[in-house]
Amino acid sequence: MNNKQISILLVDDEERFRQGLRSLLGFYSTSASLPVNVVGEADCVEQVVKLAIQKSPDLILLDLELVNSDGITAMERLKDISYSGRVLVLSAHQEDKWIFQAMQKGAAGYVFKSRVANQLCDAINTVLKSEIYLPPEAASGFFRCFQENASSVYKASSQLHLTEREQEVLQLLTQGASNEEIAKNLYVTVATVKAHLTNIFEKLKVSSRTQAIVAAIKLGLVQA
Repeated sequence: MNNKQISILLVDDEERFRQGLRSLLGFYSTSASLPVNVVGEADCVEQVVKLAIQKSPDLILLDLELVNSDGITAMERLKDISYSGRVLVLSAHQEDKWIFQAMQKGAAGYVFKSRVANQLCDAINTVLKSEIYLPPEAASGFFRCFQENASSVYKASSQLHLTEREQEVLQLLTQGASNEEIAKNLYVTVATVKAHLTNIFEKLKVSSRTQAIVAAIKLGLVQA
């Protein structure tokens, strides 16, 4: 990292843990290993969004357990406001599903709280270089879930005889893409997209885009 000061927002529902993070980050700054500035603290989604807009921090250190909500919802809200910084999850949750879901929602890294003292400095440096930080203990959980998810999607699409291209169209459809956006993304014509949608509707036994999206989610045909 260069000498530019890094603005950080601390998000955790436990004040004591936030204090510990402040102390650790303060040590990084005074030792010149990581010039950081904590610009705010939050313990709920509403505060996260408000401070992200007001302070535009370079990095958000995010817990997955928040007051009246969770970090997954916070990341969804941050995406809604087009937050341009990075999110590094610091969580006590070590279950595969939490790691996978957090990374799917846009986290740039995942650190178990029990390993924060040893890994935080390296994690911050890594994610601020637009790289992903997943230490071995978190990476193994992520890939286990990734493989299971990919396998279930493949099995469901195979049973309905969806082609690979139809699967791609369906995935983009569930993300809210228009026919024109799907065509542009897949480098095909709008007419081709419409033909794929006709085939998809027939295989799913639906008659509209909304029905197709609902069916795809219920059948596990798309990744969340």
